[in-house]
Amino acid sequence: MSPFAPLKELTTTQRHTVLASFLGWTLDAFDYFLLTFVLVAVAKEFQVDKAQVTFGLFLTLAARPLGALLFGRLADRYGRRPILMLDVVLFSLFELATAFSTSLTMLLVFRFLFGVAMGGEWGIGASLAMESIPPNARGAVSGLLQSGYPCGFFLGALVNWLLVDHIGWRGLFVVGAAPALLVLYIRRSVPESEVWRQSRAEGKRRGLREAMCGHWKLAIYLMLLMMAFNMFSHGSQDLYHTFEEESLHLATGSGAAFMLVAMLNLGALVGGLFFGALSERIGRRRAIILATLLAIPVIPLWTYGGSLPVLALGAFMVQVMVQGAWGVVPTHLNELSPDEVRGTLPGFAYQTGNLLAAVTANAQLWIGGWRGGDLAFAMSDWIAAVAVLLALLAWLGPEAHGVRFGRRAAAAGGQPEGLLESRV
Repeated sequence: MSPFAPLKELTTTQRHTVLASFLGWTLDAFDYFLLTFVLVAVAKEFQVDKAQVTFGLFLTLAARPLGALLFGRLADRYGRRPILMLDVVLFSLFELATAFSTSLTMLLVFRFLFGVAMGGEWGIGASLAMESIPPNARGAVSGLLQSGYPCGFFLGALVNWLLVDHIGWRGLFVVGAAPALLVLYIRRSVPESEVWRQSRAEGKRRGLREAMCGHWKLAIYLMLLMMAFNMFSHGSQDLYHTFEEESLHLATGSGAAFMLVAMLNLGALVGGLFFGALSERIGRRRAIILATLLAIPVIPLWTYGGSLPVLALGAFMVQVMVQGAWGVVPTHLNELSPDEVRGTLPGFAYQTGNLLAAVTANAQLWIGGWRGGDLAFAMSDWIAAVAVLLALLAWLGPEAHGVRFGRRAAAAGGQPEGLLESRV
């Protein structure tokens, strides 16, 4: 049977929920990556070094744990659906405000506030989707949800390629306010999570500290795991356009530059879908480890390919593996999280990992400085080292493949379908 077969069995309502969660993460990533395409242009307008503008990426990543905690707790208390709508509106408004920045300081403030709002979306969207579908569909849906991230990257690259020469970097951020329209779709087509409704009906509310009792060791492990995951993805993406401009000498709006980014994101889409679905057969940790280690042999093609076709193949292959590993994350984190904090813990662990990995772009610039600004050297060595670290952390960690959500499901025998393995 095809690993994607469970997707065909989803009801219309379940498909709406999955689509809304996918679009939320796609548009969130679209808004985030717009700044990575215009680092040089923003630096020139404000007459600062590009490293100072890159600090905006750090601030966005650093703010995301605050948003994950704030919006996650609100979602656990008031429901996934209304808080998801609030979150989408807020990150769209802060994206729009960025367009009207009159100084670098103002831009950095708006990128921090955008990061707070962005931090809440992934955890809420993932928990809403995972709580709304059958356990056997989680692997495929997980890969689909995480593929929203490279789709957002691709959408940003497409908008930049088509519009930046006509509307400038400020105009791109005005376009970035469009995700607010997603709220209309969520309000019309997406119901509240039945698992959350069930928990609320039982009337058993517990504070974060009480709900996390006995799970703090797991939470710390998940934060470290997500640190490595974010070092892996951001290390392969955030400076890629700068690498195109400065190392490959491709103009920011050129067809060649867009083609490489398109191949990179096509690979990410394929990898997320394939390894997410594969994890349903071989397990979450095995799928992560396999994808992670397979990234290492394709690194030379990615950064040192001698021609545009080879570089395109390398961009495609490295993201098949990077986002292939990431395709397992939504279901892996949600399966490991207790019911009472599923709106909070996956997103908070994810975004705290982002905070711990927020220095990635700056660290790569610093490493490249050892070799006269050689970004190929910095990006290659970074990804190889992080791949080994991530594979090790995944191997050491727990797995709850197929665990049932909700107290009633658990009472009815909802234990993990496989052995709950843990080396933590």
